[in-house]
Formats: sequence, structure tokens, C-alpha cells
Amino acid sequence: MSAPDCTLCELPTDGVDVTDDAGNEFCCPGCRDVYAALGDVDVDADAVRERRRAGDEGGEAGGDEAGDDVPADHEATFLEVDGMHCATCEAFIETVATRTEGVSAASASYVTDTVRIDHDPDGVSTDDLSEAVSGLGYSAYPRDDAFARRQADNMATARLAAGVLVGMAVMLQYIVIIYPTYFAFPFYNERTLEYLDQAMSSTSGTYFFIVIAVLTTVVLLFTGKPILRGAYVSAKTRSPNMDLLVAIAAVSAYVYSTLAVIFVESPSIYYDVTVAIIVIVTVGNSYEDSIKKRATELLSDLTAVQVDSARRVVGTGDASGGSDAADAGAVTQTEEVAIDALEPEDRLLVRAGERVPVDGEVVAGDAAVDESVVTGESMPVRKTAGDDVVGGSVVADGSLTIAVGPDASSSLDRVAELVWDLQSGNHGVQKLADRLATVFVPVVLAVAVVAAAANLALGNGVTEAMLVGLTVLIVSCPCALGLATPLAVAAGIRDALERSIVIFDDTVFERVRDATTVVFDKTGTLTTGEMEVIAADVDDDLLRLAAALEERSAHPVGRAIAAARARGDARGDPDASPAPAAVADGGTTESASPDDGAGATDALAVEGFESHARGVSGTVDGTDVVVGHPALFDERGWTVPDEIRRAVAEARDVGRVPVAVGRDGAAEGVVVVGDELREGWEETVTALADEGVDVVVLTGDDERAATVFEEHEAVSSVFAGVPPEGKAETITRLKASGLTVMVGDGTNDAPALAAADLGIALGGGTAMAADAADVAIVDDDLGSVATVFELSRAAGRRVKGNIGWAFLYNAVAIPLAVTGLLNPLFAAVAMGASSLLVVTNSSRALLE
Repeated sequence: MSAPDCTLCELPTDGVDVTDDAGNEFCCPGCRDVYAALGDVDVDADAVRERRRAGDEGGEAGGDEAGDDVPADHEATFLEVDGMHCATCEAFIETVATRTEGVSAASASYVTDTVRIDHDPDGVSTDDLSEAVSGLGYSAYPRDDAFARRQADNMATARLAAGVLVGMAVMLQYIVIIYPTYFAFPFYNERTLEYLDQAMSSTSGTYFFIVIAVLTTVVLLFTGKPILRGAYVSAKTRSPNMDLLVAIAAVSAYVYSTLAVIFVESPSIYYDVTVAIIVIVTVGNSYEDSIKKRATELLSDLTAVQVDSARRVVGTGDASGGSDAADAGAVTQTEEVAIDALEPEDRLLVRAGERVPVDGEVVAGDAAVDESVVTGESMPVRKTAGDDVVGGSVVADGSLTIAVGPDASSSLDRVAELVWDLQSGNHGVQKLADRLATVFVPVVLAVAVVAAAANLALGNGVTEAMLVGLTVLIVSCPCALGLATPLAVAAGIRDALERSIVIFDDTVFERVRDATTVVFDKTGTLTTGEMEVIAADVDDDLLRLAAALEERSAHPVGRAIAAARARGDARGDPDASPAPAAVADGGTTESASPDDGAGATDALAVEGFESHARGVSGTVDGTDVVVGHPALFDERGWTVPDEIRRAVAEARDVGRVPVAVGRDGAAEGVVVVGDELREGWEETVTALADEGVDVVVLTGDDERAATVFEEHEAVSSVFAGVPPEGKAETITRLKASGLTVMVGDGTNDAPALAAADLGIALGGGTAMAADAADVAIVDDDLGSVATVFELSRAAGRRVKGNIGWAFLYNAVAIPLAVTGLLNPLFAAVAMGASSLLVVTNSSRALLE
């Protein structure tokens, strides 16, 4: 009988004995502590979280629509959908997808342009799903289809270019021919104006109007297609938005002008209104998109952490691994195979510096393995035969032969799938302008109809009544209102970009203002994430010998000691000589030469180098040297004074990594290594706490490494030893109490970043962390977290200012239109002036 799953994150608890007073079982102490603090919170039933584990058939789908009703034999497919830009788009895409035969559930998010579709893989393929969802201007394709993404970008560029170029052709005719007849331009003489009047009243004038109508049709139907699609979706889902308002004004002017050309002898046409509305809104939206794309280009060099191939052992030679990767490879025949081709119990060879392709068990070898990409634990763990390893972790030194696990899958891949689940399940929020539109649209339509009906009742002609109604629709066209949010957001994205802050989601500035909790990962976020020497109670000569030995080690602690000595800062001595050049693995005696950058006095000979589970040993310039845990000294029969043991214990109690250093049979000192607290972390958490935000520290590290945060008055709670799945569940429970922001840097943080209401990836993070986040801070400045909040508040003020102006304009213009004091042409001019003011206001910097 298999062990029950973790009460918090539902990971298996096989071989783990962690329970609480109520008898609930957990996969680790971190999950137990989170459950103890947040277990009584009523979690939203629609929250998406990790349900995939060994032996689970199909898992549980994510999103609002997906859930327990998904058949076990259905699989999830994630598609990127180009064209989603509001909450109504999400509802429409989900409706279309679920109507497809063989589909059991769908969940879309315009925030990430992602839709998750649960379907029968035998009944409907990915191509079928893409075809079903695509239409009405939406374009769906697999997330890794770069060609389809380029096509979507090219189509958007073509729409904009056509709108601008064809629109210019239309407006040129108005400026040169039509407007002079309306206003009697002084630079046209009376005879010229009379000729133009006669020409437009003749048959040739009708042909002229038809040409303008055709050009306007191109702008309306091609360039304006996304707007018309948004209006259709808005009407179909009964959720009025800005697209509906814009479309009503543009289409009304177009229809009136077309009817006038057909039925009126000397018509007044307002195709210019249609062109102006469509082009202004399209340019505004394109400006916002271009800034977002420029921002994401900053992250193009992020490191991809997943692997797609493995080195499978096929020979019958000794596959025992060993401390040297090259030696293992010399006696082991291997072949390069795709991850998909792996079977349970296959043997894989993983050398130093390589990622473990899939989860498995070590059958031979001895190496330090960095699992921080998945677990968040900053220190590598020594792995030998019989130990489990997780896919995505990195072999720091030595090499390992691994037996593929029963699922032939990677923990890293499961983390990636969890991120996609959460992304497709995190629905967007309606923008402020769209929320206002739900009231504004019916009011404007009612006013236009009443005004037209009143004119008819007063005995005015049908044409005059239609003009009044049209004028109301045009003058109330929400170009200013529609541009108020996107341009203010674009200004925020631009200003953030100038501060090396990348904004992926345009709803960030609305959401972050309501944050009640900010959760910080520890390693790499509140700390630097890089091992450095904190203190060295060792004489300079012994430190030189230890550094020479550690130059041979690939362990992060060893690299930190060697690097510190090379910089001359391990003992605060800027004039210290650099460490010796590295000696090739496998050699017994090699000296660095002066040409290698080291002085002759530092050319130390290293012999008999050995890497142990708890340190390294060797002979340096004829002196036996050991660097490592006191237990390594005990194993070799060396003397370890009590004061050194106490110093090691004290350093461990505060989350540091101490190593004893000794020579010729005795330990003589201690070097303390750790990842330094990030500069400005206290100011950042204090500033957030002063704003009334709860600050929580969430880490996969041991609780001793988080002691300093527990003692800080600005930190509300600290949860340590929490795995990625547990982090995501912790965020879900915190969200039940209010809007929650997650700040992290690594792949192990990606599920939590995606699960949070808003995710911030520090330092660009890994590719997966950035993919899951809404914000990425490229320059690794923790203080930029507070800047995000400042930009949010400033953007909010700018949006409200723009919308306030737009409504003030409508409050004046609509009554004038109703009373007939404005004609459609002047209404269009007023609309353009209002939009220009919004654009000018939005171009100002948000933070001075």
C-alpha cells in the first residue's frame, strides 16, 4: 500500500515521516508549517495547482472550467492565442473551444495569451484545436511555434501599415477637395470652389465618393478587424467594452456616409470620421504593444533550463562513473537520444556541468548535485549510489550513472507544466475603461436614439434627425477614453523599461495597487544567491594552500574560497596575490606559470587531489591539506580543536556554510561561506510594511538559513523548507486573504510566480521564472520592487486624469450634439482634439 499524499501540496510522502498533531502527513517540514499557519483558510475551488505525481492518471485540470469532470484519458494542450486583449475574449475563446467535439474543458487567460484545452487525444489533434479556436481574427497555435508567432506579428504590422497608408490617401482627398467646399478655404479662389461644388454634385462626384468608400472599407474591415472582433465578442457575451463603443461610432459614420452616397444627390460624407477613429485607436494600441515587445527583448538571452536529449549507456563496459567525468566516459559506451525515447530503467551518464535529464536513481558515481533549479535549496547535495536525483538539477562535479525513473519524466518538466496550468487558469481583469464602458455604451446609444426621435417629433427631416444621432455617436466616441488606459500603461511600461524593469502584463499597474501581501523567495532574491566567503579565521599562508586545492574543485563552496583568495578579499587584503591557475582534472602535479597571471611565488604544485562527500584533500607544495566538514578530519584521524567545532556549529546555526581548514594532521581555522544578504533588502521590506502590506518570506532552504528574516520586525511570517509545489499552494492560500504578489528569481519559484495574483522575477531570473512572472527586474536591484509599486500608483493617477478629461469632454460635447449645435465634422474635430490631449498627457514621464 502506497503512502498517502502530502496534505498541503499532494506530493508523495513515501519514506518521509512528517506529521502534525492531527495526524496529517506532509512531504516536508515546510509544508507542515505552511499548513499550520494557513490550513484553515478557505481556498478558492477554482484555483489551479499541481496535481501531477507518480502514478496519477491524467491529473486534475487547471482553470475555471477544468476540474474533476475531465475524463482520466484526456490530456491537456496549451495554445497561444493571438488577439485576446480583454476578459470577454477569454469567455468567448473558452466557449468556442468547449463546443468542439472531444473537448471536455477549456480555460483561457488574455494576460498570458494562453488557453488550456483538455481533450481526447485520439479524437481531436492539436491542429484540430488550433483550427477550432482560430477565427474572427483570433489565431491559435502551439506555444513553441515561433513561425506562427512571427506570422501573427507580421499581420499586426500589415494592419497598421494599411490603416496609416490608406487612411492618408482618404484624408488627402478630404483636405484637398472636400474640406474646401465645407469651409471655403481662403487659398482657393471663388471660381475653383464653384467648380468643386459642381463636380461633387455630378456623376463624376459619385464615382469620387465611391473610391473614398472603397478605401475606407479597407481601413474599417482590415485595419479595424481586431476592433470589430472585440465589439462582436463584447455583444455576444453581453459585456460592453471599449471596442464596442469605438466600433459603434466608426460603423455608424461609415453606414451613414454610404447611404448618403447612394440616396442623396449632394451628400455630406463622413468617411474621414471612420478612418480617424480606427487609425487613432489602432496606433495607440500598437504603441503599447511595441513598448511591451521592446521590453521583452531585454530578456532574450535568458538561459533555457530544460533539456531535450540524454546520453544513454549502451555498452557493457564499467559504468561506475567516478570522480572524473572523462574517465567515466572512457569506459562507457553511450548514445545521444531524445528525452521522449527514454524508457524506465534506462541508464544515463551525466557529467560535471550537465543537467540531469529526467528523475531517477543513482546507480554509480559520486558527485555534488545542485538542485536549486527545482528545490530552491542553495547548497548542492552529495549523491551516491541509491540516492534519488531530480530532472533539471545540475551535476556540479564528478559524474553519475542514473537509472531512469518509472515515469521517465523530469521534475523540471512537471514544474513547467504547472506553470502553464497556472498561467491558463489566471484569468485577466477588466480594465477600468472597459468597466466604465458597461455603463457608458447603453447611455450613449439611448441618448443618440432619443435625440434622433426628438428631432423627428419636432418635424425635422429624416436626414437631419439621422445627422443628430450620428453626431452624438461620433462626439461621444471613446477614442480619448479608449486611449486613456493603454497610453498611460504604455508610459508606465516605458518608464519601467528605463529603470530596467520589464512589464509583461498590462494589468500589472491596476492589480498591484490592491496588494495586501508580498511574498519574497530567499535565495537569489533577498540574498545574492552566489556563494561568497563571509569570514576567514585562517592565516594567510594556509589560506593560499586551501585556495590552491579548491581551484581543483567544482563545488560552489570551493569556488567561493578560490575566488575570494584570487580577489584578495577573503581576509580583507586587497594586495593579496591571486590564486594559482586551475590544474586539469586527472593530473597529479602541475604548476601555474607566471604567464598564466599568477606570480612565481603563487605557482603551487598540487598532488593527490581527492574530492570527498564532505570536502577535499591533497598535497600542496609538499604540505598535506584538508578543507571540509570536521567529520572529514575525524575520518582521516586529524585533530580538530573544540573552538573550531564550536565556530562551525555557530555558523551553521545562522544559516552559513562553515568549512574547517587544516594541514599536516590538524585543523587550524574556519572559513565561513554563504550567500550574502542583498543590499537594500531591509529598506525594501520596511517600505512595503509601512504601506500596510504583509511581508512573507518563503524559501526552500533550511529554517536556520532564514533566522535573520524571522527576527526582522517588518517580516510578518517566514516559511522555510518548502518545495515548489508547496510554494504554489502557499500562495494559493495567501490569495484567499487578499491580492498576493510573489517575488522570486529561479525556476523553482515559477509555479509560485504563476500562482500569485502578480509575479515579479528578480534579475531576469531563469527563462521559466520570467515566463511565469508579470514583471522582471533585469538589473537585479531589489529596490526596484518598491519602484513597481510607485509606478503603479503613478499610472493609476495618470489613467484617472485621462479618463476624467475624457468624461469632461463628453459632458460638454454630447449636450451640444443633442441640441444640433455640432455637426458630425466638428464632432470629429473635437474628438481628435480630445484624443490629442490624452496622448500628450500620457507622453509625460510618470515619475519625475
